[in-house]
Amino acid sequence: MAPRENPADSRATAAWVPYVLPFALFMLLTEPARFYPALIPYLYIVKTVGVGALLWYWRGRYAADFARRLPVKDTGVAVACGLLVLAIWIVPEKFLYQFDPGTGFNPFALAGSTASAIGLIGVRLVGASVVVPIMEELFWRSFLMRYLVDPDFRSVPMGAFSGLSFLGVAILFGLEHHRIVVGIAAGLLYGLLLIRQKNLKGVILAHGVTNFGLGVYVVMTGSWAFW
Repeated sequence: MAPRENPADSRATAAWVPYVLPFALFMLLTEPARFYPALIPYLYIVKTVGVGALLWYWRGRYAADFARRLPVKDTGVAVACGLLVLAIWIVPEKFLYQFDPGTGFNPFALAGSTASAIGLIGVRLVGASVVVPIMEELFWRSFLMRYLVDPDFRSVPMGAFSGLSFLGVAILFGLEHHRIVVGIAAGLLYGLLLIRQKNLKGVILAHGVTNFGLGVYVVMTGSWAFW
C-alpha cells in the first residue's frame, strides 16, 4: 500500500521542495568531483545515500505520483524505451564525438583494492539504476514539466504538457549530461513515454533500464568514459 500524504506535512513544506531538493543535493555533491577526483568514490556514496534518504523521508509526498499501477503492456513499452535510449547513448559515440579515452568513474583506479572496486561498482549501479531515475524523474517530468504548464504543478495531470514544457525539459535534461545531443534525445523519448502512458512509474522504469544497461556495458567493456 502506498503511503498516504500527511496534510500537516504538506502545509509545513512547500509543494516543490520534495521534488527539487533531492535533485539539488545530488548536483551539489557532483560538482566537487570535477576539481577533486580523489573524492569521487566518497561523494558518490554520500550523494546516493543522502538522496535516497530524502526520497524515503518524503515518500508520502509522492503518493499521487505513484498511485496508478503500471499495466504489463506498458511495462514492456517502458523497458523497450529504456533499451532504445541505451542504444542511442552507446552506438553513435564514435560518430558524434571524438571518443574520450579518459577514465571517467573507473572504480579500479579509484579504489585501493579489487574488493573495494567491486563495492564501488555495486554502489554505482544501485545509485544509477534506482536512486537517480526516481530522483530525476520526480524533478524533471513530475515537477518541472508540469510546473512550466502551471506553477500549481500538482493540479496539472501527469503527462500534460505544453510545447515549452516538453522541449524545455528535454533540452535542460540533455544539458545536465556530458553527452548533450544524446541527452536531449533521451529527454525527448522519456517525455514522449510519459505523455503516452501518463504514468511516472513507466518513465522511471525506462530510465532505470537505460542506466542499468549502461552500467553493465561499462563494466563489461571497460568503457569508463561513459561513467
